[in-house]
Amino acid sequence: MNTFSVGTALRFGWETFKKRPWFLVGATLLVFVLSWIISAIQNAQSGVAVLGFVIFLVALAMSTLIDMGFTALYLHAHDDISTVSLSDLWHPKSFWQYLVATILVSFLVIAGLILLIVPGLILVTLFAFVKLLVIDRNLGPIEAMKESVQITRGHRLDLFLLILSLIAINILGAIALLIGLLLTVPVSVLALVHAYRTLAHTTATSGHPHTTQLPRTPHTSSI
Repeated sequence: MNTFSVGTALRFGWETFKKRPWFLVGATLLVFVLSWIISAIQNAQSGVAVLGFVIFLVALAMSTLIDMGFTALYLHAHDDISTVSLSDLWHPKSFWQYLVATILVSFLVIAGLILLIVPGLILVTLFAFVKLLVIDRNLGPIEAMKESVQITRGHRLDLFLLILSLIAINILGAIALLIGLLLTVPVSVLALVHAYRTLAHTTATSGHPHTTQLPRTPHTSSI
């Protein structure tokens, strides 16, 4: 396992993307389209309060499942790009853990950004791997948050710089009539997953007593 750095993570993301570019572009486009459809249905909801609430709950559940599948697919793509398939987008395991973890992290980050930008950015860095941990290790929300904090220890500046780099890359992708996002998003997610895999391995091999043991295989049968 390579030592983590911004350059190695970005390079891994690009080199892996080049191995199956059309698949990754297609899978990302599919996720974009599904997310847009869900958003459109939610925005077109009736004025009836009860119906609107039901539609909101359904949209939230569907969006969560799509995000879970997206995360699972890119974990698999990182570990073995040659065998990843669209079936990896169906990964409903750990639904409630993932939903609660997403809500908790989003609330903390938004609160940090509102109070002062710096705390929000720090929280983004500390909890960068929470969703990956829920999908990859089936951890509960709090456990995943604690594990993410532990994994990032000693590497937070480099991880922060990586996150800033990924934000900048995707801004450029959005500027390119949004089409560029079909390239920048896969590369960015692969780079972040590479950072996760590298730092999780480093933490596990360091023998830290509070670190959850890594899975025996690179990915489960679902991913």
